[in-house]
Amino acid sequence: MPTRFPATLVSLALMLPALAAAQPLSPAASQWWADVSAIASDANQGRLTGSPGYMRAADYVIARFRKDGLEPAGTDGYLQSVSLEQQTVDQDKSRAELVGAAGATPLKVGDDMLITTYGGPRPVAITAPLVFIGYGLHLPKQGHDDFAGLDLKGKIAVVLSGGPADISGPIKSNARSERNRELAAAGALGVIALTTPKQVEIVWARQKLIAKGPGMYLADPAMRDVDTEFFTATFDPEKSQLLFAGSGHDFTPIAALADASKPLPRFDLALKLKADVSVRRSQLASPNIIAKLPGSDPKLAGEYVVVSAHLDHLGVGAPIKGDAIYNGAMDDASGVASVLDIAHRLTTGPRPRRSILFAAFTAEEKGLLGSRYFASHPTVPRDAIVADMNFDMPLPLWPLKMVYVPGETESSLGADLRAAAGPMGIDVVPDPMPDRNVFVRADQYSFVRQGIPSLFFKFGFKKGSPEFDIEHDWRANRYHSPSDDLEQPNIHKEDAAKLDALVTAVTLRVANADGRPHWLAGSIFNK
Repeated sequence: MPTRFPATLVSLALMLPALAAAQPLSPAASQWWADVSAIASDANQGRLTGSPGYMRAADYVIARFRKDGLEPAGTDGYLQSVSLEQQTVDQDKSRAELVGAAGATPLKVGDDMLITTYGGPRPVAITAPLVFIGYGLHLPKQGHDDFAGLDLKGKIAVVLSGGPADISGPIKSNARSERNRELAAAGALGVIALTTPKQVEIVWARQKLIAKGPGMYLADPAMRDVDTEFFTATFDPEKSQLLFAGSGHDFTPIAALADASKPLPRFDLALKLKADVSVRRSQLASPNIIAKLPGSDPKLAGEYVVVSAHLDHLGVGAPIKGDAIYNGAMDDASGVASVLDIAHRLTTGPRPRRSILFAAFTAEEKGLLGSRYFASHPTVPRDAIVADMNFDMPLPLWPLKMVYVPGETESSLGADLRAAAGPMGIDVVPDPMPDRNVFVRADQYSFVRQGIPSLFFKFGFKKGSPEFDIEHDWRANRYHSPSDDLEQPNIHKEDAAKLDALVTAVTLRVANADGRPHWLAGSIFNK
């Protein structure tokens, strides 16, 4: 167990920005907050992908790009349209039960189990036996393969959060991202993902509210991880034992093994899942916003460094404490504001040798869809993109003394990061929660999948520190909720601008270097 700091220390840490608020903001910090405020305004109604509120926010970003003299770099001016299919599961009208030798146990969909809506179409009906496959990680080259020796054809796999301690966070996260595709290839019909109670990030009550909203996937079946119907669901951690009834195994000790990153057993469960899914689908389109700063070097100007964040959020949803607008101020209006800040810094300084693309992606909340489409169908030659610098929920909730940057251990960009961070007095620390899958949950991962070295910037903290408690509290109470709005306290605006200065320095190092970034020899992405 990590050390828990007294509440008084956390309260003091939360009060520090209020004491600093009396000081005038620098121009960069002031503009950053003005951009956050405009993008996360109630007027934009939470910026749901494809909504009028999203387009109002897009118009604001385009106006800011124009003001800084950036060239359009989409397929229609600054826009690159992405064709999507929206899918909504009516959790209340859907039905499910666990069927075993002792009979059927009804499940309340929307309460005991949530049928998830991302990645591809859901079947309207399914009956299949269940098999527990531990962490569900297919990593034979790393000496861990939860698929080995199992017959998955016609079954639903049940998997648990976590993974072996001796495998890095990016490698485990990448395996989880590939899991549905690999399960489908092995003949599985679906997956139920369980989370141990200690690893819960969003409390179940709020997950149930979010599940009422629409999911999306790319309209082109060839761009989905699974191009056929595939069942996906999550389970209330407090009800997960239901799946293990009659199997001779108990969920609680298995969860304890997962919390300790120890090996998990694999075994057939004694039950079948039978489900009827009430689902509706519709077509829509939503644009990425892409702008360009041309490079100064005749030989290198045809290569590009991308600086990115996602513009979309969750829109208007189930109200919490009377508020139904999911503003997404930190997730990710703050990241888009940082992209705008860096664009301004680069347009007012010496022109870098390589060109810079500034991207505000759509449909990140629906599964990195906008960035996946762009990385697969870029508006410049694909092999000309040398790196991506991405912001997603950097969380400037405490003074910037350290950063953790998923992906920095995989490519030469890690050395560029440290070279820029050192003179600024900023330490680079490891991901404090590697099993939270941060590496695959932000848009830089779409570039990684295309073989492009990428970084993803977060305010750093260490497990068990006061900052850990602040971050944990924020995720538990504000993440993906209406309270991630402009009224939340304790935003360190000057430190947000300081992170922008760091990312600007890294971007310039990459843009001005003679050689391109490269994957390190031992990286699994070095293909």
